[in-house]
Parts: sequence; structure tokens; C-alpha cells
Amino acid sequence: MSEPAPKRRRYQGPALFSMGFRLFFLAGAFWAAVAVMLWMPQFFGELTLTTALQPLDWHAHETIFGYGAAVVTGFLLTAVPNWTGRLPIQGRPLAFLALLWFSGRAALLLSEQIGWLAAALVDCAFLVTVCAVIAREIVASGNTKNLKVLVFVGLLAAANIAFHVEAHVAGSAIHGRRFGIAALIALVMLIGGRVIPSFTHTFVARRGPGRLPQTFNRFDAVCLGVSVPALAGWVVAPDNRLVGLAMIAAGLLNFARLARWAGERTGSEALVAILHVAFLFVPVGFVLNGLSAWTSAIPLSAGLHAWGVGAIGGMTLAIMTRASLGHTGRALRAGRATQAIYAAVLLAVLARIAAALAPEHAFVLLHVAAFAWLAAFGGFVAAYAGALLRPRL
Repeated sequence: MSEPAPKRRRYQGPALFSMGFRLFFLAGAFWAAVAVMLWMPQFFGELTLTTALQPLDWHAHETIFGYGAAVVTGFLLTAVPNWTGRLPIQGRPLAFLALLWFSGRAALLLSEQIGWLAAALVDCAFLVTVCAVIAREIVASGNTKNLKVLVFVGLLAAANIAFHVEAHVAGSAIHGRRFGIAALIALVMLIGGRVIPSFTHTFVARRGPGRLPQTFNRFDAVCLGVSVPALAGWVVAPDNRLVGLAMIAAGLLNFARLARWAGERTGSEALVAILHVAFLFVPVGFVLNGLSAWTSAIPLSAGLHAWGVGAIGGMTLAIMTRASLGHTGRALRAGRATQAIYAAVLLAVLARIAAALAPEHAFVLLHVAAFAWLAAFGGFVAAYAGALLRPRL
């Protein structure tokens, strides 16, 4: 995603609507910051939103299907033209997709007034439409090998539908929350396994002789072949000890997978190193979730937030910053503001995991995690809004 799309129609409108990454990265980061400011007072009983969802469900939904769906869409709308050679979605069609996403956020906030079904239909329309748009672009190009990415986006859309139904029928979307997290982690494993070795190879190859990252091969396929069924088992029965063993095995395989990508050679450039550090929380999350099935000393929330804050939050910020620099014509180097963004999201995940493992210090640690998350995503908006709102250099 560091290069512009191969074809570009003459576009005369606002730069924000010229490419998907501009609009959805900016909107997603803004919402990630706003949502945590709304969540913390809810968690401590100081705020009640007019939503039909339980507070924890709203928080999880807006992190997974609000923020997460926005960033996945921004990535795909920018990557697909490179995969297919077709013109990017821009202008009015892009604005329509954005309207669907914003409508979902508003519908969830007002779901107590408009009803859960109306809110669900409005919210679910976004990911279903994104799947249809991406499928059309890939099929029309004949480059159908990239349809496998659409499978995981389709799972995310299905998870959103299941989330709303379960929240209404059962009163809380316990399985729906895990389904959504699992779909995003699968996407991180699939896309990360492609871009991390690629970007790392480009960087380290310029630095002279040394170990090079291994590209996607049979080991990666085996790793995914173990990890995806383990995720499915975790969604259904996270307390099952056999599932726990499968999760630990998947974690060890993902540790080995990450070690194959020569991350030790990337320390001099944060823009590359953050990809490795963020992906580290994929196996950490697997192991923590696996161990939680065997001991009450490790609560399920530790592994869940290792994934949600570290793997998903960290990896999306890594992709967002790199793509925003590259596609707006700026140098692929992490300046001080970008490095501060990375430091903030790492502080957020470490504090959030610590809050789960040390509940006696949870009050302080939860506030540290929330403010660090706010600094990371608010920092992205502050640092990158200018580039995303202006034409490419």
C-alpha cells in the first residue's frame, strides 16, 4: 500500500473523497478517540447512552464494527485498485459508503428510540455493501485469487449481524463480541503475513547483507490452518481446555512465524518496527486466551485486550500511518509525532493487560490505558489530518 493505485481518473472534488484511506482512516481514528471518551464514564456509572445495547456491548461493538470496520474498508478500498488495476472508488460512491458508516454510528447511539431492528439494519448495511463493492471489483478484474480476503471481511459482516441478533435475544452479545474479534485477528494474520515481510524486505535490503524475511509459504499456511480453527473454538467455548491447548499451539506457531520476518533488523525505523511489535500481540493474545481456559489467574479479558488494543489497534495504526504517508507523497519515515502515536498505543495495551492481571490496580491502569488510547488515535487525527485533507504532493 505504499504506492499509488496504477490508474487514476481525473478527480476534481475534495481530496478527502479521492481515495478510501483518506476518509475512513481519518473517520475511524476520530471515532476510536471519541468512543473511548464515551466508554470510560459509562464503565464507572457516570454516563448513560440512549442505546438498546448493554454498555459493554456498545463499547465492544463500536471498537470492532465501528472503528475496525472503518479501517478495514479504508485499507481495502486503497489496496484493491493495486490488486486489480481498476480505478479506485472515489467521489459520490465513496461518500455514500461513508454515509452508511456514519449512519451506523448514529443508529447505535439512538437505538433505544428507533428500535434494535432498525438500528441493526442500518448498521449492518455498511459491511454488507463493502463486501459487495469489493467482490465486484475483484471479479471484474479477473484477479480472483484475492477473493480469500473477502471471505474474512464477509465473516466480519456476519459477526456484526450475529452480534445484533444475540444482543436482542440473549440480552448480551457475548459470542458476537468474540466472533468480531476473531474475524479481525484472522484479517491481521492474513494481511500482516503479506505486508510485514514485504515492507521489511524493502527496508532491510537497502541496509546491506544480513538476514532477510521469509515470504508467505507453506509454514504460513499451516499456521493459519491451526489458528483459524482455534479462533472458531474460542468463539464458541473459550473455557474449554482442549480449545485452550489449541490456542496455545496457535500462539507458539505465530511466535515462530513472526521470528521468520527479520524484525530484529528494523529497530532503526519505527515505521517498520511497529509492524513487528504490533503483530507480537497476536501470539500473546492466543497464549493468554489459551491459558485462561486452564487457570483463573489469567482472566479472559487479558488475552482479549492483547488482541483488541495491541494486535488490532497497533497493527491498524501501523498500516494507517504508513499508507497515509506513502499515498500522500510523503517520505516513508516515522517522525516524532508518529513515534509518539506508536508509544501511546503500546502503553495502552500494556496498561490494559496489566489491569486485567492486577485487578487491585485496575482503576489507575484502566485510566492510563484509556488516555493512552486517546493520545494514540487523537494524535493520529492531529498529525495526519492535514495530509489526508489535502491533495497528494
